Amino acid sequence: MGVESGRVVKWGYLISTSSDDCVSAINEYYDQVLSYGRERSVILDAVKLDESCVLANVLAAHFLCSYDPSRVPARVRAAEDHLDQSTPYEKAVYNAIRSLISENRDNDVAFEEHRKLLAEYPKDLVSLKRAQILCFYMGQPDLSLNLVEQILPQNAEESYIYGMLAFPLLELGRMDDAEKASKKAFEINNRDCWAQHNLCHVYQYNCQLKDAVEFMEKCAPTWSSCSSFMITHNWWHVALCYLEGSAQISKVLDIYDSHIWKELERPDAVNPEVYLNALGLLLRLSLRDHTNSFGDRLNVLASCVEKKENWYIEWHLDILIIWALAFSGKLSVAEELLDNLKSRFSLMNKKKQLTMQQAILLAEAMYEFGNGHYKQGLDMLGLDFDAISCKRIGASDEQLDVFNEVYYSMLLNTGQVKKATEAIEKRVKKTDASPFLWHLLERCYRQAGRVTEAEAANKKVRALETAAGL
Repeated sequence: MGVESGRVVKWGYLISTSSDDCVSAINEYYDQVLSYGRERSVILDAVKLDESCVLANVLAAHFLCSYDPSRVPARVRAAEDHLDQSTPYEKAVYNAIRSLISENRDNDVAFEEHRKLLAEYPKDLVSLKRAQILCFYMGQPDLSLNLVEQILPQNAEESYIYGMLAFPLLELGRMDDAEKASKKAFEINNRDCWAQHNLCHVYQYNCQLKDAVEFMEKCAPTWSSCSSFMITHNWWHVALCYLEGSAQISKVLDIYDSHIWKELERPDAVNPEVYLNALGLLLRLSLRDHTNSFGDRLNVLASCVEKKENWYIEWHLDILIIWALAFSGKLSVAEELLDNLKSRFSLMNKKKQLTMQQAILLAEAMYEFGNGHYKQGLDMLGLDFDAISCKRIGASDEQLDVFNEVYYSMLLNTGQVKKATEAIEKRVKKTDASPFLWHLLERCYRQAGRVTEAEAANKKVRALETAAGL
């Protein structure tokens, strides 16, 4: 079948297929990706409807990388076998995805392939989404922003482009611009869960905790069709707002039970995506001395994540798993995961090792921290640690903040009060409306015998908690 019998996908680009149903399935997949939907597996239907369609096969290969890697080679071969009959658009998508899923992936090459694709086919917002995720794991929001700005003029009325603009702005600390972009996205499509999520980020950064909670809880009914990650991640944000605002812990645990853990009861839940948000929340509760409130939650969670099918999905998750296993006494399993990560690190090329060095040190530190060995953990991080150096584990600034809190905790627990004070004071200068940071600062001042400053910090904590209104 030649290109002359092709069809056009939703962006207006020609692909080589004679199946209208195949095109419909591809378009539905595009919609599912952009809306963080649960039905992204619809791309497998597109392959069944036309097994010779290059675009369907290569998109399916990318999808299967996360859900069934053993099936990826077959889809890649199917795409390759029909590449000569494909359109220029399909070839561009094929080249971009192949560079992304290569066993020896070079992130710079993968980014360049996506940049070239978007320069030629700027309406393809799913390729933009793939490129942005790549930039996220590269720890380079500047590149992500450049890509969005490159294609924004051709997509000015599109429903999802402004949510995709907002996130790199957040990561670059341009909160006013991020807020404007998020609100623009919300105006166009108030069901855009990514735009909702980004606006919540802004509210949290500004410590407008009540605004964040009210906004997200109002949006929550629109999340029922979201992926396991997105629905639990949005609720994770709500729980963090309650926690930061010193609300009753029962409210935080209710979100954990009713909206994060409960997600696992759904037959189409993706477990690792849920575990990432569950672990991140329990780690914060632990740092705030609410371990006794866990009940059996962490032990149950640790029993789930010790299963190896949940390992090696992403570094951020592995690091949190190591902490949970160590903290709940499963030391041999935690050591096995840590040793395996070290082994994988040793097999990386020098360029990749250089970028992932901080990730390995953080993994080791979290093992020691979970095991109660604060000095050893601090030795791994060093006295000048800043979690922003660990962007390549695949975590937002908000997600990375918890590792700074771990660092502060280890400093205080090893008597490094002066260093802890300096680090927290530096952080407070950036975000002075966080009750928890002021609470830590109060603790520093009291340990240093700085009574007047401790009382002032305590007063600040109480004022911020009252203002939070949660």
